Amino acid sequence: MGVAARRRPGGLGPSPRALTRDAGSSVEIVSEWDVVISDAASDIDRAALRDEIHAFNIAATGFRDGAVLSCFLRDGAELVAGIDGFTWGGYARIDYLWVREELRGQGLGSRLLAATEAEARRRGCVTIVLDTHSFQAPYLYHARGYTEVGTTLDTPRGHSQTLFQKQL
Repeated sequence: MGVAARRRPGGLGPSPRALTRDAGSSVEIVSEWDVVISDAASDIDRAALRDEIHAFNIAATGFRDGAVLSCFLRDGAELVAGIDGFTWGGYARIDYLWVREELRGQGLGSRLLAATEAEARRRGCVTIVLDTHSFQAPYLYHARGYTEVGTTLDTPRGHSQTLFQKQL
């Protein structure tokens, strides 16, 4: 659902309003663009957003070496465990680690982490980061030598989320 915006003649978009700040500086504020909130963003929009962020990050850092880093364990064609993340600019990030429920506690998560860490080192990474919720497996990361570097509360409500980091 969008919010209607006043448009400039010719469909050129909204007219920005200028606000004056201290020392007479002028800042352009665009406040009348349509804001569209969606619980089902299109793949095209998500890819465009991701591409723009990546372009900004490359311009800001000079690092162009971003690459997917995924490890999977399968029983035939069926996924039983996996990690998905990336490497970029000398670090690795794990976005997802999952092990099928009946196989948890058998070392598969540790095995996947070891493989991911080894591949990150091979790619020249010096550190690896991930976050996990209090109801997931924070003990796994402690046991594998990760250090807590920050925690947020009520994410989701009644639980916490912790950022972990490990030097490789």
